[in-house]
Amino acid sequence: MKTEHLMLTLLLALAALPALSQTDEEQQTFTLEAETGGLWFSRNRTQIPSDAGTRFDLDDLTGSGPDGYLRLSGSYRFNPRHSLRFTYAPIRASGSGTLEQDVRFVDADFTTDAPVHGAYRFDTYRLTYRWTFHSSDTWDLGVGASVLLRDAKIQLRQGGLERTDDDIGVVPLLHLYGARHLSPNTSVVLDIEGAAAPQGRAIDASLTLRHTLPSGWQVFAGYRTLEGGADNSNVYTFAWMHFATVGFGVTF
Repeated sequence: MKTEHLMLTLLLALAALPALSQTDEEQQTFTLEAETGGLWFSRNRTQIPSDAGTRFDLDDLTGSGPDGYLRLSGSYRFNPRHSLRFTYAPIRASGSGTLEQDVRFVDADFTTDAPVHGAYRFDTYRLTYRWTFHSSDTWDLGVGASVLLRDAKIQLRQGGLERTDDDIGVVPLLHLYGARHLSPNTSVVLDIEGAAAPQGRAIDASLTLRHTLPSGWQVFAGYRTLEGGADNSNVYTFAWMHFATVGFGVTF
């Protein structure tokens, strides 16, 4: 928790710097974006509790996809080098199937002799600060930090038996950004947020081709991956997701 408090303090302090140093409204812009597409799981493995539960593949019940998703973000650029971004990224998957083995989940036993309904939720709310330390006609490069609030849930139901594990927590992340400008209106953009520790990790990375239309609207398409989880005294849960993404945005 000390590391999380330090990262949060650093993020808030960095975010305050541009507001104090820049008051020219002509340098300030707002950007709203919506992203959607298909979502696939290549891994969704869990064991709750980690000492007495059974490790199993949740996607045996929920399936590996594709599922639809929607991701929304809003950015505020204080000046050409400093910006804040808020992101809402909900992920949901559910389905029914048969377990390959009897599973101990939370404090109940789920058996192989009847279908089990599984539900997975991983919603995140993110505040990201970025400092663009290099900007030219060819490249934009930036670094920063993020604070992620996760709201996660795993649920199993078999007949009248139902157990749920909820998890809400705050995670500090580092942020890296790179944009290669192919023309004044077209860029290839790499956007990464992530962190790792002995008790878990989280990595969210996207590579997109972005184009600004004559109307001023932006459109983009590409690939996103989200990987991570936790391995501690209470839970073991790791998932790896892949997204085929398209989206649009507007700056004003």
